[in-house]
Amino acid sequence: MKKILVILSILTAFSACTGKLDKKAELDKLVKEHDKLSEQINTLEKELATETGGNKKIINVAVTDVQPGVFKHYIEVQGKVDGDENVAVSARTPGVVLSVNVVEGEKVTKGQLLAVLDAQVLYASLTELENLLVFTTDIYNRKKNLWDQKIGTEVDYLTAKNTKEGLESKIKTMKDQIAMSKITSPINGTVEEIPIKIGQMVQPGATAFRVVNFSKVKVTADVAEAYSPKIKSNDSVLVYFPDFNEEIATRLNFTSRFISPLNRTFSIEAKLGNMKQEVRANMIAVLKINDYKATNAFAVPANIVQKSMNESFVYLAVVENGKKVAKKQVITLGMNYNGLIEVLTGLKAGDKVITTGYQDLNQNGLINY
Repeated sequence: MKKILVILSILTAFSACTGKLDKKAELDKLVKEHDKLSEQINTLEKELATETGGNKKIINVAVTDVQPGVFKHYIEVQGKVDGDENVAVSARTPGVVLSVNVVEGEKVTKGQLLAVLDAQVLYASLTELENLLVFTTDIYNRKKNLWDQKIGTEVDYLTAKNTKEGLESKIKTMKDQIAMSKITSPINGTVEEIPIKIGQMVQPGATAFRVVNFSKVKVTADVAEAYSPKIKSNDSVLVYFPDFNEEIATRLNFTSRFISPLNRTFSIEAKLGNMKQEVRANMIAVLKINDYKATNAFAVPANIVQKSMNESFVYLAVVENGKKVAKKQVITLGMNYNGLIEVLTGLKAGDKVITTGYQDLNQNGLINY
């Protein structure tokens, strides 16, 4: 008997809990339906009031006549300024720096001496060879005179000749080695960087000077791989300099066909020629690459486009029965750039699009402009 009472108690408690859950679910459902119905009622009341003349409020708006024009879309990437010639100059032979002959910011010409490395051992060897050459040349001349008189052997003459010519070759090589101890500028330009100091040991391949020629300027940038089908050489590009608030129109003269495996980007380059402003290496520049262009296109400010369900629409100003009213116009959108959005369908030339006051409008609402 006790077991039966326990079972009945459990069933009663479970039934009560189930009843509470069902009621809560029903309440949540009714609240959602109430909110939805309230929203529909408010909308219908506004529309009915407007249609029946119950709402006499006239909203002041501003309108813009829609006219076809050219719409362009740009891909924007951040780049940096560089000289058309930007050379890292290094020593051609190891050595200790004896002198640095230029300073940063100095203009240099091609072939101008920038620094000298220690070559005392080479100079000493050159002097020794030159002295030996004097002696060898004298021996050669004597042997040649004797040979011309048919005195002596041909072997003696040829040996003297080969010895002399061998020394001349060694002296030439030694002079070339000494010349390599002098660091010279390979281009005309300006010395932008001098990372070496007197007394420092330098090695071939390490940057000793950076010389940049800014007579012609270029802007380089890395672009995401996703844009590779859209960007090609000779594409129109606008180069914007934030520091000068200046924009220059040019074209891409180079687009790399190599995608970096590290960051999945490819390089692009645009040459600018002579600049009125004084630019500097690594200065920031924004490249705006034109990847889409439509002629006879309709475009409206992006902020006036509203959405309802899955539709996009704007309000047009029309005249009906002698009254100026707002009409909802469903449109199809295209590309969006710089605050303007292309309208593919839904507008025609001469339509008056409401650009100010559209937030408070309803279908057939009275307006003034």
